[in-house]
Amino acid sequence: QVQLVESGGGLVQAGGSLRLSCAASGDTICITAMAWYRQAPGKERDLVVSLDDGGGTYYSSSVKGRFTISRDSAFTTVFLQMNSLKPEDTADYYCNAVCLQGDRDYDYWGQGTQVTVSS
Repeated sequence: QVQLVESGGGLVQAGGSLRLSCAASGDTICITAMAWYRQAPGKERDLVVSLDDGGGTYYSSSVKGRFTISRDSAFTTVFLQMNSLKPEDTADYYCNAVCLQGDRDYDYWGQGTQVTVSS
């Protein structure tokens, strides 16, 4: 089992910055990738950025060049630096960890942190 706790959300004006953190605990040795998803009201949860244990990253086209994902050396904490925020970035942001146990991947989720960008 892996537990994820997000922090760092809040209210910011358009053009501003926020830094989200996601701390993992429990059986973290199994984590092979961590990611941030977001879900706006009335919309599906979408992948924003991801980082695997080999250093590979993915950024959605909507955030590329503005958001940066990083990690600590133990891969138990990931950060999402969000710059040049836009009102359309307003959403609940969820941390995700993929855990390889045996020959199966398991997904774990945090409780979410709200980001509101005012125009």
